[in-house]
Amino acid sequence: MVKTASTMLSLGTEAPDFSLPNVVDGSTVSLDDFAGKPVLVVIFMCNHCPFVKHLRAGLADFARNYQQKGVAVVGISSNDVTAHPDDSPEKMAEEAHATGYTFPYLYDEDQQVAQAYQAACTPDFFVFDKERRLAYRGQFDDSRPESGIPVTGKDLRAAVDALLAGKPAPKEQRPSIGCNIKWKPGREPEYYTGKPAV
Repeated sequence: MVKTASTMLSLGTEAPDFSLPNVVDGSTVSLDDFAGKPVLVVIFMCNHCPFVKHLRAGLADFARNYQQKGVAVVGISSNDVTAHPDDSPEKMAEEAHATGYTFPYLYDEDQQVAQAYQAACTPDFFVFDKERRLAYRGQFDDSRPESGIPVTGKDLRAAVDALLAGKPAPKEQRPSIGCNIKWKPGREPEYYTGKPAV
C-alpha cells in the first residue's frame, strides 16, 4: 500500500466525459446521464483499499442523503483487477449490495477515465457544479484508518451544501489521502509520481 494524495486538479476544470459499465445493474452510465442535476460528485474508489473500507458506511450515508436533494453521485473503480482480483466487477457488485451503495458503481477497465480526471488515490473526490466545472476536490473529512476521528464527511458535505445554496465551495480544500490507484503495467500517468504522501 502506497499512501497517496490527490493531485488537486485545477478548480474550474470541466468534467471529463465518460461512458462506463455499471456493475450493479449492467447498464452503461455516461456523464450526460446526469444532465440537469445541480451537483455531480465523482468518487474514485475500490473494494480492497483500507481507506475506502474505513469510509464505506459514511459514503453510503452521504449518497443516500444527497441523492434525495437532487445531487448526482457516481463511484468509479479503475484498479488493475489482474493484480487485484478483489476489485473485479463481480466483487464490486457484491460490495455495492453489501454496503448499500445507492449510486452507480462503474468499472474503468482501461483506466482512461481515471487519467482524464487525474485521479491518484482511493478514495479521490471530485465535485462539479451545475455547469460541470470543478468546484471541490479533496478529502471526505479528517478521519483516517486508526485515527480515532469519527467519519462525518464534513468537508465533502460542506462543499456540496454550498453549491446547493448557490454559493462557492469553501476555499480551503485539503487533499484526500488513500491507496494509490493500481495502474496496469506501463499505464502509470505522468502526473503519478509514486512518491508516498507526507
